[in-house]
Amino acid sequence: MTSIMTNSSAMAALNTLRSINSDMEQTQNNISTGYRVAGAQDNAAYWSIATTMRSDNKALSTVQDALGFAAAKTDTAYTGLNSAIDVVTEIKAKLVAAREPGVDKEKINSELTELKSQLVSISESASFSGQNWLYNDDSTANGEVEMVGSFNRSSTNVVSVGVLKFDTSTSTLVDTVNASAGVLTKDVAVTVPNGTGTTSASYFLVDAGSTNAASGTEIALTTSTGSSDIDGMISAVESMLASMTDSAATLGAANSRIDMQNEFVSDLMDVIDKGVGRLVDADMNEESTKLKALQTQQQLGIQALSIANSNADNVLQLFR
Repeated sequence: MTSIMTNSSAMAALNTLRSINSDMEQTQNNISTGYRVAGAQDNAAYWSIATTMRSDNKALSTVQDALGFAAAKTDTAYTGLNSAIDVVTEIKAKLVAAREPGVDKEKINSELTELKSQLVSISESASFSGQNWLYNDDSTANGEVEMVGSFNRSSTNVVSVGVLKFDTSTSTLVDTVNASAGVLTKDVAVTVPNGTGTTSASYFLVDAGSTNAASGTEIALTTSTGSSDIDGMISAVESMLASMTDSAATLGAANSRIDMQNEFVSDLMDVIDKGVGRLVDADMNEESTKLKALQTQQQLGIQALSIANSNADNVLQLFR
């Protein structure tokens, strides 16, 4: 039935054109923003996941910065400790040389004095951002330190921060408050042969003027220093070297773990970015193809609406 009051064809054409314009607006928005899910109204579930993961990625970026800071601290401590090991090794060699009959022990002691001063200098200089794991001049002894290593989200959405730990009391070489807290300032008990028996003694290497000083004998040479005393000093230095080597090995392992964790966090951030992109990013090839098709549909819709609106004019022809 043809009616001049109700143009069903025009209504259908107009409804189709509105739908095409709505789709075109959405496609143009996807192209301009680069997202197919730009807000919660587009897809609440995907938007919620993407927002949460972007937040986690920002936290991981901070973790990466913290790992860089931790690496700097462990590198500094390891470098200082490694240098100190070289100096203590040299001290051991000097003591072995002093064991030779007829050697000038006072000259060797002069060298020992300089080497001990170098040890204090190394320990005091091995500081990064106010933290020194080799030297302590505070009433609070060096202890366990924590370094941010990870950001974790459980299956129940409970978040937590993982930490890497290192006990700096094992790497403290010089303590100016409590000598017993420093590897080089504390007493080291040794047992050395003495004739047909053995003698117990205790030695320390560095006198840092600690408030609570060591009670043993400082490793130093005089013309009257006997062979058994030198043997005891060598044994004490060897014990110190063993402690320093263990601490350096632990530091090296911690440094290696920090590097691996840093690499893992970097890869994890990339994977999360890719995952979020798969959820919310627009496929530009698909969107451009869709836009071209919608533009064609829009033109056809306008023509269809124009034809439908001309039906009323055709009715006039019946009355001429």
